[in-house]
Amino acid sequence: MGSVQAIDTIVFDIGNVLIPWDPRWLFKRLLPDEAAVERFLTEVDFTTWNAQQDAGQTFADGIASHGTAFPHYRHLFDAFFEHWEESIGEPIAGTVALARDLRKAGYRTLALTNFSAETFPRAVRLHAFLNEFEGILVSGHERLMKPDPSIYRLLCERYRVDPSRAVFIDDSLKNVQGARGIGMQGVHFQAVDQLHDALRGLGVEV
Repeated sequence: MGSVQAIDTIVFDIGNVLIPWDPRWLFKRLLPDEAAVERFLTEVDFTTWNAQQDAGQTFADGIASHGTAFPHYRHLFDAFFEHWEESIGEPIAGTVALARDLRKAGYRTLALTNFSAETFPRAVRLHAFLNEFEGILVSGHERLMKPDPSIYRLLCERYRVDPSRAVFIDDSLKNVQGARGIGMQGVHFQAVDQLHDALRGLGVEV
């Protein structure tokens, strides 16, 4: 049996692998049209701003700094935190079911996510299936973010995972490459069927 078939641990990203996330869903309610939404997201560099919270900054500090820089948009930063739940969708049933099937088949399942420490508990309250994982490493708690190699190593150390026996699944290719960089197998998630095929190709059967 080759090492590829010796995999015993599957590590899932959460956003857009298990739970869809798109801030546009909220901002479309608050702005007049899609062009206004895209203008806002671009002007304030929303992706970078949101990542600061995922890296451990509090929303209070993030809203204060960006609210000062973009006072005409401060209400939108406030609204994003207050109504954050409107930026996520119903769980992706196929990947949630796959995680459960993997556990039944005897695989360990963990999660590694770039997520604010303040909003992650709100996601868990909405979606109790997240409690089914053996463990979840949240960037906002650790003040480390994918694809920094340190966060993958921390996951492996904390949960005693052998990287060579683990598969990491993420919708971001750079995050998958980060996992591969420390010796994990990696699957760039694009669709549920594609994920099943990729896992089978690595010797993971459910």
